[in-house]
Amino acid sequence: MTSPPAHTVSKLAVEVIDARDLVPKDGHGTSSPFVIVEFDGQRKRTHTVARDLNPQWNERLEFAVANPASMVAQELDVEVYNDKRMGSPSGARKNHFLGRVRICGSQFARRGEEALIYFPLERRSLLSWIRGEIGLKVYYYDEPLSDETKPVGSDPNQAPAPPPSTEEPKDVPPDVPAPTEAAIDTQSPPLVSVVVVEKTPVQTAHVNANVVSPPSPDPTTVEAYPPEVRKMQTPACTERDRVFSKRFIGGACGPRVISGRFVDCNELVDRPPLATYDLVEPMQYLFVRVVKARGLRPCESPHVKIQAGPHTRRSLPGRDGGAGSPEWNQVFALSQCKPDSRLEISVRGGGPDEAFLGGVCFDLTDVPVRDQPDGPLAPQWYRLEGGRDDAPMTGDIMVAVWIGTQADESFPEAWNSDATYVSYTYTRSKVYQSPKMWYLRATVIEAQDLRLAAATRPYDVRVKILLGIQALCTRRPTAVSSSASSISWMEDLMFVASEPFSNHEMIVQVEDRSTKEPVVLGHAVVPVALAEQRLDERQAVASRWFSLEEAAAFAGCRCGGGPGGGYYGRLNLRLCLEGGYHVMDEAAHVCSDFRPTAKQLWKPAVGVLELGILGARGLPIKGGEEAAKSSTNAYCVAKYGKKWVRTRTVADCFDPRWNEQYTWQVYDPCTVLTVGVFDNCRMFDAAGDRQDYRIGKVRIRVSTLESNRVYTTWYPMLQLQPSGVMKMGEVQLAVRFACSAPFPDTWAMYAQPMLPRMHYLRPIAVWKQEVLRAWAIRMVAEWLERSEPPLGQEVVHYMLDVDTQSWSIRRSRANWFRVLCVLAWAFGLARWVDDIRRWRNPTTTVLVHVLYLVLVWYPELVVPTASLYMSLIGIWYCRFRPRVPAGMDMGLSQANMVAVDDLDEEFDPVPSAKPAEVVRARYDRLRKMAAQAQRLLGDFAAQGERVQALVSWRDPRATRLFIVACLVVAVVLYVVPHKMVAVGLGFYFLRHPMFRDPMPPASLNFFRRLPSLTDRML
Repeated sequence: MTSPPAHTVSKLAVEVIDARDLVPKDGHGTSSPFVIVEFDGQRKRTHTVARDLNPQWNERLEFAVANPASMVAQELDVEVYNDKRMGSPSGARKNHFLGRVRICGSQFARRGEEALIYFPLERRSLLSWIRGEIGLKVYYYDEPLSDETKPVGSDPNQAPAPPPSTEEPKDVPPDVPAPTEAAIDTQSPPLVSVVVVEKTPVQTAHVNANVVSPPSPDPTTVEAYPPEVRKMQTPACTERDRVFSKRFIGGACGPRVISGRFVDCNELVDRPPLATYDLVEPMQYLFVRVVKARGLRPCESPHVKIQAGPHTRRSLPGRDGGAGSPEWNQVFALSQCKPDSRLEISVRGGGPDEAFLGGVCFDLTDVPVRDQPDGPLAPQWYRLEGGRDDAPMTGDIMVAVWIGTQADESFPEAWNSDATYVSYTYTRSKVYQSPKMWYLRATVIEAQDLRLAAATRPYDVRVKILLGIQALCTRRPTAVSSSASSISWMEDLMFVASEPFSNHEMIVQVEDRSTKEPVVLGHAVVPVALAEQRLDERQAVASRWFSLEEAAAFAGCRCGGGPGGGYYGRLNLRLCLEGGYHVMDEAAHVCSDFRPTAKQLWKPAVGVLELGILGARGLPIKGGEEAAKSSTNAYCVAKYGKKWVRTRTVADCFDPRWNEQYTWQVYDPCTVLTVGVFDNCRMFDAAGDRQDYRIGKVRIRVSTLESNRVYTTWYPMLQLQPSGVMKMGEVQLAVRFACSAPFPDTWAMYAQPMLPRMHYLRPIAVWKQEVLRAWAIRMVAEWLERSEPPLGQEVVHYMLDVDTQSWSIRRSRANWFRVLCVLAWAFGLARWVDDIRRWRNPTTTVLVHVLYLVLVWYPELVVPTASLYMSLIGIWYCRFRPRVPAGMDMGLSQANMVAVDDLDEEFDPVPSAKPAEVVRARYDRLRKMAAQAQRLLGDFAAQGERVQALVSWRDPRATRLFIVACLVVAVVLYVVPHKMVAVGLGFYFLRHPMFRDPMPPASLNFFRRLPSLTDRML
C-alpha cells in the first residue's frame, strides 16, 4: 500500500444513482422519493424526484472521515423517503418511509475499484410494506489539503482562524422540502475537524467541510505515536486497561493486519476487539535479540553463538556495516523447560577456526520478565569481554534479553529452539492468505474476415482459449454466413483468474476443424487486465473486437490462412470478471467460506472463531529417515476461509506441544474448520523432492459450537492406507466461537441462501464447477508453495480434499449405510404401526384408537399435535446432545471392516497401474454390483409403470375394474360423511388379528397383476 501525502484528508463518497420498483405512497399510485445518507454523525440528502417509482438521482454526497482506522467498523445508513410536499395538499403530514439500507464499512471500496451495486431496501419494522432496491456507488479516497486548510502552526505569526459562520445560505433551491420529524434537515452536517499532528515540529490542521453548521467544539489533539502492536494475552498475565493512541491516517482501508506484525503508520487496518488469548497454555521462552556490533577486529563473516543450558544456537553471517560493525537483526527463542542460570553470547569469526572475538555473559536471575501489555524491550550496548590480558577484546554488541511467552510478538519470527538450525526456513510458524480469485467469463460472439479454405462440407470453426493451465474450446458455430465471412458462436467459457491480473494473459486461437487435422487460422493475446469487473448480472459489459495475427505452429496444429499479410480476421469477445460468484476451492460439504469475490458484497461478520492448537501425542515414526535418528517433526495447518495458519515445527518429538492460538472472522456459521497434522520432511538438506507426510485431519463445523463456550478435547487422527486404517495419534484442540451478532440476525441467517446471488440467477453447471474447482485448487497450491516457508502442494491437496470424487467401494458402502440410517426412523415407525395392528400391546392399541377418534373428530388438532410431538422429541433428545465437536468416525467411514483389495483399488490411480488380471477381476466384481443396482432400478420403474397401467387400457379388464371402483368410491364419499369414512377405514386397518386373513390383501394382489414394460425389453 502506497503512503498518502503528508497532509491529506480521507473522504467517503456515496453516489446515489437510482432506485427501482418503489412502493407508492402519495395516494395516486406514485411516490416522490428522496434519499438521506448518514455516516459518522453527518447527514446529507439528495434532491426529490417528483412522482416516479423508478427515480434517478445521479447525485454524489461526500463525507469527511475523522478516523480512517475505525471506518471499517462504522456503518453507512441510507434511507429513502417520500416527500410529502410533492403530494396533494390534503395528503400526509409527514414523509413516508420507503426503505433503508445499512452498509458495513468493510464493504467500502477504494476509488477506482467501485462498482454500481443494487441493495434491496429493508423494512424498518415488522409490519412495514417495503419493496424495491437502490443503486449506490460507495468508495473512499484521500484528498490533499488546500491552502485554506494548511496545518496550523506552519506560520508562527499567523493569526488564529476566525470561527466558522453560522448563517444559513440564502439561495436555497425551491425544490428542497422543509425538514420533518421523519427526516431531519440534512443539508448542513456538523462541522468535522480533523487534526493532523506531526512529530517534528508539532503541527495542527483544522479541516473545515464545505457545509454550514453551528461551530463545533475545540478539536482534540491526537498524539502521533506509532500504532500499538496487538499482543497475545495468557492466563498468567494480569488484567490491565489498554490505552490505544489513535493517529490520523491518510491512507485507505486495507486488509486486517495479523497480530504480531508491525503496521505502517499510513496503513489502515481493521482491528477487531482485542481477544483474551486464554485457550492455550503459557510457555516460557528466553528471548535474545541480537542487533549489531561495533569496533570488532577485522574478520570474515562474523556470527553470533548463543548458549543457554542444553540449547546452542548460531546466527547467520552478519551483514557488513562497515568499520567492523556487522548487523544481524535476529531474534532467538530458547525454551525454558530446562532452566539454567547462565546465558553466554559470543561473537566469532567466519573462518574454519571460528576465532573468538569477544562475548557477554548474563545471569538469568537478573533477566527481566516481560508482562503483557508491556512494550518491547529496547536493546542495549554491552562491552565484549574475554581474551588474554595482553590482547584484550575490543568492541561492543547490541542485544536485548528478556523472558516471555509464545504470546510475544517476536515469537513468530524468532529462531526457535524446538527446530533444528538448518531448517529454520521450513519450521517457523506462518499465516498465509489464499489468492483472490475471480471467475473470468469469456463470451465468444463472432469472428469476421477469417481466411478459410474452400470446402464442400460445412465449416467447423472453433475458438480455443488458453489461460495458464486452463484450456477451453467452443462448440460448433451456431450461424455461418453464406460467404463464411461471419461466424457466430454466442457461447460462454468460464475460467479462474487470480490477482494480480497484470501477470496473466489469455491466448485465443481460432481453429478450423473441418479437415482431418486442426488448422490455426489466427490467434490473439488478450491481457486479463482488460476484462471489466462486474458484481451482478444487471451490469452490462461491452464487447470488444480483437485482431487476429498469424499463428506460429502450435502442438498438434497446422498454421493456415496462406502466406503474406498481417491481418487474419478479427474476433468479437465479451470479457468480464464476475465478482458476484464465490470461487469454490473446497468440497461443498466441507466449505469454510461462501462469500463472493467482490468485497463490496460481503455481509458483516457474525462472530469470531478462536482456535488453540495445544499439542499432540502418540505420533508415529514417519518421515524421519533423513534425520540422525528416527523421529517425528510435526506441525499443524489450519484452514478457514481465505486464511491458512501453520504452527512451528517441533523437532524430534512424538508428543509435541505447540500452544499457539489463532482467530478468524466468521461470516456464516454453517462452515467447517479444517485442521491437519503433518510430518515435516522438507526441513532436511537431503530431503530433495520429498513431500511432507500427512498424519491426520480433523474437521469442526462451526454451527455445532455453542456461543462463547470453550471446547477442549483430544481428537483421534486416522489415516487410511493400502494396508488398512491406522490410528496416527491424537491432537488436542481448544475451540471457541464468540458470536457477536444478535440472536434474531443469527437465526435469520439460516433462512438465507448459502451461496451468493449470482449462483442462483446465472448458475454454473455441476460439471463445470468441478473443473473450475480443480483449477482453483491448483492455483491455490502454486500460490502457497511460493510463500516462505512454502506450504507444499501435498498439504494443500490434503486440506482441500482433492480426492473426494474418486471412486471407492468403501465410500459407496458407507453412503449406503448412511441412507439406511436416515430411513431408520421410517422403518421404526412402520414396525410400531405393525405392532399396533397386530395388537401386541392391547393397551397401546386402545389408546391409539382413542387418539385416532379425537383427531378425526377434531381435524384442526392434527397439525398442532404433530408439531407438539416433534418439539417434545427435540426437547427429549437435548439430554443426549453431543458435548464436544465430533472428529473422524471410523465406523461411519466403513474403514474398520474394509477388505485389503478394496483399499488397494481405492489407492489405484487413474489410469490403473495394476496388472491386467487384477483389473479384470475388479471389473467383474463391479459388474456384479452394477447388476444389483440395475435390478433395483428396474423394479422401481416397474412399480411406476403399473400405476400408469391403471388408466392406459393395456389390461382392459383391470382398467374397467379400476374405473368401477373409482365410481363406487366417489358415490360412497359423497353420501357418507367424511368423518365416518375416516373412522371406518381406521378401525378396519386396526382390526384385531382374529379378523384378518394371513394372505396378501386384494388391493395388493390387484396391483401386482398390472402389466409393466419389463416384458417388452430386450
